[in-house]
Amino acid sequence: MHDKAQALRRLLARPGIIQVAGAHNGLGARLVEEAGFDAVWASGLEISAANAVPDANILTMTDYQEAAANINEATDLPVIADCDTGYGNYGNVIRLIKKYEALGIAAVCIEDKCFPKVNSYIPGRQELAPLPEFVGKIMAAKDAQISAAFMVIARVEALIAGWGLEEAWRRAEAYAAAGADAILIHSKAKTPDEIQAFIRGWRRAEPLVVVPTSYSQVTVEELAAWGVKIVIYANAGLRAAVRAMSQVLRKLRQAGSLAAVEADITPMSTIFELQDMPRLRAAEKKYSCRPYDDYTVIIPAAGQPRGGDRLSLLLTDQPAAMLPLRGKPLLQHNVETLRRLGLDRILVITGYKAEAIDITGIKTVFNPDFAACHILHSIMQAGSHFNRQTLLIYADILFEPFIIQKLLDCRADIVLVVDNSFRYGYNPNKNLDLVVAREKPLPRKRRFLERTDNLAMRIGHDTISDAEADYEFIGIVKSSAAGTKALKEIYDDCRQKYQHRPFHEAATFYQASFTDLLQEVIDRGLPVKLLEVNSGWMEIQTFEDYQRALSLFSLPGQGITAHDESEVPPLALQALNLS
Repeated sequence: MHDKAQALRRLLARPGIIQVAGAHNGLGARLVEEAGFDAVWASGLEISAANAVPDANILTMTDYQEAAANINEATDLPVIADCDTGYGNYGNVIRLIKKYEALGIAAVCIEDKCFPKVNSYIPGRQELAPLPEFVGKIMAAKDAQISAAFMVIARVEALIAGWGLEEAWRRAEAYAAAGADAILIHSKAKTPDEIQAFIRGWRRAEPLVVVPTSYSQVTVEELAAWGVKIVIYANAGLRAAVRAMSQVLRKLRQAGSLAAVEADITPMSTIFELQDMPRLRAAEKKYSCRPYDDYTVIIPAAGQPRGGDRLSLLLTDQPAAMLPLRGKPLLQHNVETLRRLGLDRILVITGYKAEAIDITGIKTVFNPDFAACHILHSIMQAGSHFNRQTLLIYADILFEPFIIQKLLDCRADIVLVVDNSFRYGYNPNKNLDLVVAREKPLPRKRRFLERTDNLAMRIGHDTISDAEADYEFIGIVKSSAAGTKALKEIYDDCRQKYQHRPFHEAATFYQASFTDLLQEVIDRGLPVKLLEVNSGWMEIQTFEDYQRALSLFSLPGQGITAHDESEVPPLALQALNLS
């Protein structure tokens, strides 16, 4: 609790002058620290100005205490708190000492003016408290502190009030004798002459503190040579911020565009650094224990348009994953769905129009061979990311959360999501990935079939007819760490064996689909389980698909639903045209 007070004591014990700058919040304190100052002044003027009220005891001790706590938490530097007149009599001073010391504040400074005080630079009333009264406050403060390292600085306002050097010396000596750890001698003269005169007449060992707001021409070297131990630049940061903010806001209002002020404002990355965002992200990575943190979601989005369809006209400047749906790209909808489920590690494989994929928080890996190779090659660009529990999700589908949740609940090394309603789709000529299963689909109406022990026996899009197929593979796969390892090992083995030779349905290995690799896995005897659905997803492979997706998203609250022919009249099914 007292580390910062001890740090301030160590600064006092070393040779040279201590430079302190003012702040009114944690951000200001962090900037003070970054600038290389020795300590932070929790400035009463700055705190009151930040609340847009006069520096005249309008705010309460609680207000100042909260600001001081914010400042102290944001910096490793010692904090000296400006506590005005102590917020009342000796009883109030005792309370403030207990509160501020408990916060870890290194020192407090109280001034010898009458309550309510007015800022020292305001002309007119500058009434000083009776000397015995303020001596009593200093004694009460020192008796109330717990740590010997904690400091009480007495601020002498005799020069501010116009009472002269003699009164300033008299009061300073009395406060030092009462136990003050340092004396702040204040002046609003335009030159440092009376400060220098006071220092020449100071005969005690207690260190002196100055605030050269009005006599700004004095240098830190001069102050050190005169014997000043602490110099406080009390409000330079606030005044700089007010000027800069005012200029930028006026310029922005007149221009009507942020581009006009980009050169005048700090980058967002700097703000994130000042907020300590990197440390937060590191802490999240270290301490977050959400159930799916060990999953990586891989979304292959490198493919380019095949041409020959009106959808291709929409993809001249963007990949299919970035098609807009209700103001957001398709990929953004899916990323948000995944994050709501707790899946935050999302890797997108880019290729065609890679620069258009701009989704906050995802990682991307570029596939330089996207034009020459097919989806299997793109997936394997994930490299080292493809070495843990994995979800593979094709980039051209939309899905509801329940599918992913059910998939995550499946305990198997490799699980494919398949749909048993593919025969009732609107376009029988679509290039479907079909699956022949060990067990046939159950002949009963269900939105979701709970059976999870069914296995894929064959998979592909060229060698399986609609008549013999049992399911359509929808483009979502889960693999455990062991399953991912097996997929990667089989891929590496086949890459060595086949290279430019045919591989299952592909003319060459580098033209292979993911289904070709899955068929190889099946042929080698590894179980590939099936999770059966007949709703909750749709694909966007054609212009008609995109029109249906737009229609779906024009109805707030509507889910992504597929139906079998027995549940919906044929005309309604044709109107929906969902997968």
